[in-house]
Amino acid sequence: MGLGAGHSVAEETFDVMRRFGVTRMFGNPGSTEMAWFRYWPGDIEYMLTLQEASAVSMAEGFGIVSGTPGFVNLHSAAGIGNAMAGIMTAWRNQSPVVVTAGNQARALLPVDPYLGQIYPTEFPKPYVKWADMPARGADVPGAIARACATALTAPCGPTLVTIPSDDWEQPAQPVPPHTVVQGLGADPAGIARFAEVLTAARNPVLVLGQEVDRDNAGADAVRLAEKLNAGVFEAPWSSRCNFPERHPLFQGFLAASKDAVAAALRGHDVALVIGAQVFTYHVYTDGPYLPEGTAVLQVTENPEHAFSAPVGESLIATAGNAIRALIDALPRTERTGPPVRPEPEPVGAGKSMTGAYVMKTVRDLVPLDTRTFEEVPSFRATMRDQYRVESPGLFFNAFSGGLGWALPASVGGALADTSRKTVALMGDGSMMYSIQALWTAAQQRAPLTVLVMNNGEYGAMKSFATLFGIPQFPDSIQRSLDLPRIDFSALATGLGVPALTADNPGVLGDMLRQAMAEPGPILVDVHVEALRGVGPL
Repeated sequence: MGLGAGHSVAEETFDVMRRFGVTRMFGNPGSTEMAWFRYWPGDIEYMLTLQEASAVSMAEGFGIVSGTPGFVNLHSAAGIGNAMAGIMTAWRNQSPVVVTAGNQARALLPVDPYLGQIYPTEFPKPYVKWADMPARGADVPGAIARACATALTAPCGPTLVTIPSDDWEQPAQPVPPHTVVQGLGADPAGIARFAEVLTAARNPVLVLGQEVDRDNAGADAVRLAEKLNAGVFEAPWSSRCNFPERHPLFQGFLAASKDAVAAALRGHDVALVIGAQVFTYHVYTDGPYLPEGTAVLQVTENPEHAFSAPVGESLIATAGNAIRALIDALPRTERTGPPVRPEPEPVGAGKSMTGAYVMKTVRDLVPLDTRTFEEVPSFRATMRDQYRVESPGLFFNAFSGGLGWALPASVGGALADTSRKTVALMGDGSMMYSIQALWTAAQQRAPLTVLVMNNGEYGAMKSFATLFGIPQFPDSIQRSLDLPRIDFSALATGLGVPALTADNPGVLGDMLRQAMAEPGPILVDVHVEALRGVGPL
């Protein structure tokens, strides 16, 4: 039986959520979550999803755009299991996501019931910052408050609270207000040391990672680069745009191998790495971490990234605080700046569409202030060349290496800001990991354009075969790499999203214009040429 307003666990939990600015929760509930709905208020919307990993990524995308913690509701251990790919990606992206998961009634837990969680706080580790099943129902609101504060404090990441089904109606007291200052200040001695090294440097370079944009420090990074007159690289596998890609100091993207990083940094005597690991590698190669004569200074909010750096000096601080302190400590320089990054190679329409032609056309027609969520690993190099992002805060992908993130994250991002269209750039393989997200987009009328690069092949596997020198896969794999094109227009229509099929260059521009003018969700299935050469790195 429910209690008076404001005195149940459920109602006090909603008050905590309001305190942290939560207006949406994404989830896929079941029987162990039902009691919560007896108290559900009108000012917090529950966004129903069809799959749990999509729920987590939608919440993450919503939080990225809204600036609030993403809130998720999962169904006991089974739901957490399905959601682990999304939770792991939020961990790698350092995104604040609060996961709530149901559990069986406390009186049933000693007899190992159906849908009971055996080790509720251990299951999601190590991919959550903190996990708890409170000792009493009355402690649930306080645990939610701690989960929010923990998720939002650098380095950000997901947290999880497991709640037995009979806790919601128990009596609870209000959670006292408590504020945590979430930034990490830069140590003055460390800043002085870094400023001394940078001042004496002959040819410094900046390497920026996702912590810069997540700390809303992109404009500060531009000021620092201009004060140093230093070139800027994006760190390997950075999940965000941290520096305007059309800025004359922007030099491009570091590839994720030791030899590639060393080659790109050759000739620079100091590399200042901000908001990233030193460095994120994907493919092993021999050789030194750095070219001879290059020193590394690292600024990161993540102690693990500082401790794991194999070379250099590390300063633990949030990006914005450190960048602003360095700007104040550095003198104006008379250095000559680096050469400007070349413009993209011109591409034209042929009988069929290349990846470069598609990306150029999309860049030409999509407004420069459009938020883009990307998961086109086979076309990433082409995208980086042709689809240059105007400023930080407008581009997002997954740092985890897993697929299935960008589509649901784009749905969440679109729902967080309905004033403009959001774009999802998707590979055909990536779409199949989380295509259920289209249903939620349709139900909520999300202002979203989904563009699918449908090349009719398993392009990443072919690229990896070239990269790793594999002349031939086993027959059972080889014959599966060339696929009949999946009909994504039919799939989208079946899930309630209108769709267009662009099967030749002559229709692509008009279809993109139509898709961007559509106020709700729409999918464009683009039949693009198969890959030539290595793509995913």
